[in-house]
Parts: sequence; structure tokens; C-alpha cells
Amino acid sequence: MDRPVDPAVSRNRTLKRIGLSLVVGLMLLGVFAWGPGFVSPSLSRSRVRTGTVTIGPIEQTITASGTVVPEYEQVLSSPVDARVVKILKRPGDVLRKGDPILTLDLTEALSQVKTLDDRLSIKENEQSQLRIDLENTLIGLKSQLEIKKLEAQSLQLQAEQNQKLRNEELLSDEELRRSEVERDKAFIEMRKLAESIGNAERSTGAQLQGREIEMNILRQEKQDTQRKLTLATTESDRDGVLTWVIPEVGSTVRRGELIARIADLRSFRVEATLSDIHATQLSAGLPARVRVNESYLDGTISSVLPTIKDGVMTVVIALKDKSHSLLRSNLRVDVYLVTSRKERALKIKRGPAVPGEGRHDVFVLRGDAVLKTPVEFGISSFDETEVISGLIDGDEVIISDMADHMHRREIRLR
Repeated sequence: MDRPVDPAVSRNRTLKRIGLSLVVGLMLLGVFAWGPGFVSPSLSRSRVRTGTVTIGPIEQTITASGTVVPEYEQVLSSPVDARVVKILKRPGDVLRKGDPILTLDLTEALSQVKTLDDRLSIKENEQSQLRIDLENTLIGLKSQLEIKKLEAQSLQLQAEQNQKLRNEELLSDEELRRSEVERDKAFIEMRKLAESIGNAERSTGAQLQGREIEMNILRQEKQDTQRKLTLATTESDRDGVLTWVIPEVGSTVRRGELIARIADLRSFRVEATLSDIHATQLSAGLPARVRVNESYLDGTISSVLPTIKDGVMTVVIALKDKSHSLLRSNLRVDVYLVTSRKERALKIKRGPAVPGEGRHDVFVLRGDAVLKTPVEFGISSFDETEVISGLIDGDEVIISDMADHMHRREIRLR
């Protein structure tokens, strides 16, 4: 026969049913409360970087890659063909003005000077002998001219006497004519001797002038060789640091070949390279900023090199502070060349989502939501870009990478 259910058991069963119903109800409530959050896309504010639209000056810049180099660098080249006898300084050594760097064997150059001395002596002897020959020639010709003058005077007197005798009919016409011919012949010979003296003087003068020119050429060659010997001392003409020297003793160097480099490491400049597509925008005098680590140094473009190689051009930057403590020779730096400037413009910090000039979609914060907004950007500097339309002063924009969310129009921010 059936027995009645214990009241305690019934009460437990009822409590279990009520507890299960409560759990199910709470779960349903959680689904309705938090379910949209799992369905609707969202972003954590801590995982994005934002920038605020502000008003202020902005510059348009072109980015280039630069290298810090000494502002002054002396290049020593061999003035003559020589051989390296001794290397007195090594790269990295500090030099004072007048310090010798290496010693060259100058035997060949000294022999050349001796040869030029000998040739010059020979020319001087030839010139002296030519003067002596001219003097002897002139003495002989002048003596002949004096004698011929006396003969001409004598024949002139005889011709005059014969003319008187002919007038008195004491002398024939033939004898008178003969005396006149002898007289004229003497005067002709006298003029010929005078012309010979002039020709001898001019001819010898031209020869002496030619010898003098040859001697001057030899003297100039000797001076040049002696000057090269003086330069071959390979001394530094300024204080600095030896950055390179020919490495091997016994090496043969040709005239004009590089043998050492000396840099003044107290002041620097920057050589920057960039694409030649910017060539028309660049000119000497434009402002520039050089980034060294996290610091920025001001400067100007001092020159734009005309040579373009493989589509790459080079500009030289003169720094305002040439001796800044951060500057090191051959240090790689970023260079920003300023091509234009606006004193008042809407601007925002650059980032992956704000690349620069052109029209781009960005995400703007509106309360707890992020809305995709089309924005037109203008000129750009290395860290800011101009806002032409789409944003207003005070707007907060996500500037970090949003490539994975560009297909969405709205994102919830949590």
C-alpha cells in the first residue's frame, strides 16, 4: 500500500525547482543585458592612441636620410711620385698644426731638381757665349763701318776735286764718272754695313730672348719641383684628428694620390640624401631640422649638389649649433626639410591612421562611440598634418593603426 511522502522531502524538491528557475532566469537576464556587447564590435580605450585637433602653425616638410660629417676636412695628396718610408701617425691620433703625418722618399724629385739645375746652368752658359759672339761680331762690323766711312769721305773729296778739274776741262767725263761711281759704291757698302750691324743686333737679341724664355721655363719647373718637395713634408695645416692614412710602409704613391685625411671634429654639418622627385622644391636657404636621438637641431640648406645618381640627390645642411654635444662623425640622422609654412591652421598629430596629405577615413570619438569620418588632409610635417575639412577644433581622433576595422562605420569604446 502507498505511504505518504515525507514533508521534508517535498520541501527539498520544491526548493530545488525554485533555485533552478532562478538560475535560468538570471542567465537569461545576463544574455539580454550583456549579449549586445558580445555581438557589437568594441575597442578598449587603453589599446588605442588618440590625437586632438588643434589650431596653430604648421610646416610642410620632406623627410631625408642624413649623415653627420666634419664641416672642415683636409685631404692630403702626394705632390710627387714617391714611396712611403715611415708612417708617423695613425687614424684617431690628435694632430696639431704642423705635425708631420708620414715620411716620403723624395729621391726621384731631388734628382729632378738636380737635373733642372744642370740644364739651367747649360742655358746660362749658352746665353753668355751668345752675348760674347754678338759683341765680337758687332766689334768687327763697327770697325769695318768706320773704315768704310773714311773711304767714302776720301772718295767724296776726290769726286769733288774731279768735278772742279772737269769744269776747267782738265779731266775727261769718263774719269769723272769713274770717281763718282767709286764714291757711290763706298756709300752703299757703308749703308750695308750699318744694316748688317742692326740685323746682327736684332738676330742676337731674338736668340737671347729665346734663351731667356727657355731659362724662365726651367726656373719655373725648378720652383714647382721645390714647392712640391716642400709640400711633400705631409704636415697638417690645422688642428684636427687623423681619420685615414695610407696603411702600408713601402707603398708607392703617384702624384695626386690620396695619402691622408684630417678632420676638424669641433664643428659638423649634415649631408642628406633623398629622391630627386623633390628637386624642384629644394633650394639653398630653406630651413631644416635634424633629429639626433630624441633631440632636434635647427639648420638651413647651404647647398643642393647638382649631381643626381640613381634617382638620389644630395643636399648639405649647415647647422645652427655646429658643435652640439650629440654630434658625432658618420652618425646617421633623420632630416626634415621645410618647404612651406602656415601660421594658422587646423592640425593633428600624425600616426598610422593619419598618414598625411589626401582624403582618408578616420575614426572620431563621439562619447562612448567611435564613428568613421571622411577627412581631407593638407600639408604635413614630420609629426603633424593639416586638417582641411571633416574635423573641427577639439575633435579627438584615433591615430593608431585601424586597418582591421575600416569596414565598420561605428565601434563601441569601452
